[in-house]
Amino acid sequence: MNQTRVFLLIAWLLVATLLWMEWNKEKTAALQAPPVATQTASSNGAVPGAVPSAPTAAAAGVPAAPVQAGVPSSSTTKTAQADNAVVVTTDTLRITLDGGSVRNAELLKFPNEAKSNDTGNVALFDPTPAGFYEAQSGWVSSTGAAPDHLANFLPEGGARKVTLAAGQDSVEVPFIWTGANGVTIRRTYTFPRGGYAIGVRDEVVNQGSANWQGYVYRQLVRNPPPQKTGYTNPEAFAFHGAAWYTPNDKYERRKYDDFVDDGTLDKDATGGWIALLQHYFFAAWIPGEQDKSTFTLSTTQDGGVTRYVARAFGPRVDVAPGQKAETNARLWVGPKLVAAIEAQNVPGLTRAVDFSRFSIMATIAGWLFVVLSAIHSVVGNWGWSIIGLVILIRLLLYPIAAKQFQSMAKMRKLQPRMQQLKERYGDDRQKLQMATMELYKKEKVNPAAGCLPLLIQMPIFLALYWMLSESVELRHAPWALWIDNLSARDPYFILPIINVAIMWATQRLTPMAGMEPTQQKMMQLMPLVIGVTMIFFPAGLVLYWVTNGALGLLQQWSMLKRYGETEPAKA
Repeated sequence: MNQTRVFLLIAWLLVATLLWMEWNKEKTAALQAPPVATQTASSNGAVPGAVPSAPTAAAAGVPAAPVQAGVPSSSTTKTAQADNAVVVTTDTLRITLDGGSVRNAELLKFPNEAKSNDTGNVALFDPTPAGFYEAQSGWVSSTGAAPDHLANFLPEGGARKVTLAAGQDSVEVPFIWTGANGVTIRRTYTFPRGGYAIGVRDEVVNQGSANWQGYVYRQLVRNPPPQKTGYTNPEAFAFHGAAWYTPNDKYERRKYDDFVDDGTLDKDATGGWIALLQHYFFAAWIPGEQDKSTFTLSTTQDGGVTRYVARAFGPRVDVAPGQKAETNARLWVGPKLVAAIEAQNVPGLTRAVDFSRFSIMATIAGWLFVVLSAIHSVVGNWGWSIIGLVILIRLLLYPIAAKQFQSMAKMRKLQPRMQQLKERYGDDRQKLQMATMELYKKEKVNPAAGCLPLLIQMPIFLALYWMLSESVELRHAPWALWIDNLSARDPYFILPIINVAIMWATQRLTPMAGMEPTQQKMMQLMPLVIGVTMIFFPAGLVLYWVTNGALGLLQQWSMLKRYGETEPAKA
């Protein structure tokens, strides 16, 4: 095997993936309308379409799976609650919330465009019907009144704008709900400096005369936008949908199109997390580590628009008269920054950085990112870090690649004799094959010796591809000279042209003996074909291929000089 064939195999895998994705789209059936949600009246008289029905009992503190539920069918209640909205600004977020719902979330350190200042920042939540996306939390109870996420939570202190002041490590925003049954729920949002994990603490105080039992629910509701397409767009290959993690079943995920066909999930969990993922960013509810809850997935219709609900239902809280209890969770709203996610110390949360659905590939990609980050901590530039990572990988795989190039060098030396065999036996393929195998045996050459090194390298190169595509750290990151955004295409196509030149030079050192003339012509066209496919790829990925190809060319030239003649191979 040789460098050109490596590129050919990569191209074939990409084409196969694209064909599979298109076939899967055609195969997916249209989403069916879900059953009508069970509805209960909230304390303010609104009908909470997204609130699950309250279970009557639950074993060992784990609530039964709630009935499939929808989302509010109109914005009437939201409009009535507008006066209760509070805008919170930290160094990383600008959030609008009303006590029951987080309705807007602007990521202040992530502009929509790399150079423009007038396109605003990335907004993860959206209250408008067209792009509806909210994080919601409420309560249900079979023993008395309880506030759903549409209930009239009132902000304490009367402030409608809260800003994290200089010197503050965090800022708290409390809301309170008071029921006619004497039950009071105080919900406090805590926003940390420099972080994206919002603390959500609910304190239940029972000042009534009867026991109160309630279940907290926390959910993400979204009308996802159309997913971008195009084989040169990394976002088209990123996962969009729900993901969750439980200690028993580990990491799992489900695309939006499969929400209905694959059922409501009903996954019991102690701790864990449930999220909605997209390219570079995600939102997730993270219950307490010891909290028992049920993860569910469902859909609802609102004016003909399908909305998708990912919910953590539970834990159960029992409060006797004169007593109080509390439950805590975290709401992640932000980018897939590995270091920030690891700082949460939540088992499995780093899998939200969805390098691959396969654990082994995700693990390899995670290791590669650790090395890439270590290099970046020294050089301070993601472009040079990519180059450094490729160099390290090449050094690590050098013994394997050396075997591959030794085999290539021996094959190259045999080209004149193989050509003589072709001229001698002409169209008698059987005799030609037998004579060729006899020549291999006599010269102790294994034509398949290069395949094993390639099989070992392929998982690493594929994992590196997905890692570079998914890493938000590279988003809008500059390299040098004309490359001011590694996540966008090369504006002048210089890197793709260099890549074509490197592949062509590599091919000139590649033995083509034994190939049919048609195969030889196809191989000669491969540098141009692959070069064209990479024209609109993100510059970071092309930089990786250019570096990898240049090192491969240098290594191949060195090996051929050491083990065989250096004259160019004739096509």
